[in-house]
Order: sequence, then structure tokens, then C-alpha cells
Amino acid sequence: MQKRGQELIEAVIYILIALAIMGLLMAVAYPKIEKMKDKAIIDQSIDMLEKIDSTITEMRRGGPGNQRIVELGIKKGFLKIEGVQDDVIFEMESAYTYSEPGQDYLQGNILVHTKKIGDANTITLTLRNNGEYNLTYNGEDKIKDLTRASLPYNLLLSNKGEGTNEKIIIDIILK
Repeated sequence: MQKRGQELIEAVIYILIALAIMGLLMAVAYPKIEKMKDKAIIDQSIDMLEKIDSTITEMRRGGPGNQRIVELGIKKGFLKIEGVQDDVIFEMESAYTYSEPGQDYLQGNILVHTKKIGDANTITLTLRNNGEYNLTYNGEDKIKDLTRASLPYNLLLSNKGEGTNEKIIIDIILK
């Protein structure tokens, strides 16, 4: 009877040791996994902004009345359509440091900026307009934020022709 009790205690101790080791591994691995997820989201967001940029370039060449629908999935962070400054901006907070904090660098037409805030980073990706077109949302120079959603957004981009400032107006409408 005493031997059976000792075996039971040993089994419980082995299980506790195994659980402690698994907990330790998860404590070390989980932050790494989150950083890898955030890097993937940032890379996808850069692709998303490049897709918007190429669509706008095609539409400018196509002339007034040209329209395209762009499907965007936002898993983390938010997308800002900045009608006042004529930029499209993606921003998210992350434990992952995507670029040198405080330094801007260009990746194609996208300005990448990482700002360090404590242990976290704010990653800002700005699709630069370079004064080539006037970006509007629903026909107005205003700001529209698109936050994360389970379903992708459908944006209708339209070439409205030249405006009063001789820039081509690209209007964006949420469908």
C-alpha cells in the first residue's frame, strides 16, 4: 500500500515538472510568435499600400470616369485615408521593431517610420502622394479611419478628372 502511494506522488511530481517546463517554454516562445505575427501584418500592409498605389497609377492613366474596387483586409492597427494631406496611412502598435526607431526610410512610394514607446513600437506606413493627385473621401477633403475588421473592406477608387488645382481627383468610397 505504501509503495502505491509513493508511485502516485511521483506521478504527480512528474506532471507538475512537465507543466512547469511547458509554461516556461510558452513564456519564452509567445512573445517571439507575436513579433513574427506583427512582422507578417506589417509586410501585408505594405503590400496593401502598394496595391492602392498601383491602382491609383492605373486610374490616373485611364482618364476621368475610370473606377476600380480594391479589397483590403485589416487584421491589426488602422488605415487612415487622409483627404486633407492626400495620403493613405497605415498605423499599428507592435512589440516588433520594424525599422530603426526615429528614422524614416522609403520603400518604394511608402514612407516607413518606427516610433519607440516604452517596450512597444508604433509603426507608421505612409503612401506618399508627392503632389501628383488630390485624394478625397466621399467627394470631400476629409479623414476616414478604417479599423480592424473580420471581413475585408471594399474601397471604390474613382478618377474624377482634374480639379481646380489642376491635380487629378481620386475619390475613395467605402462599399
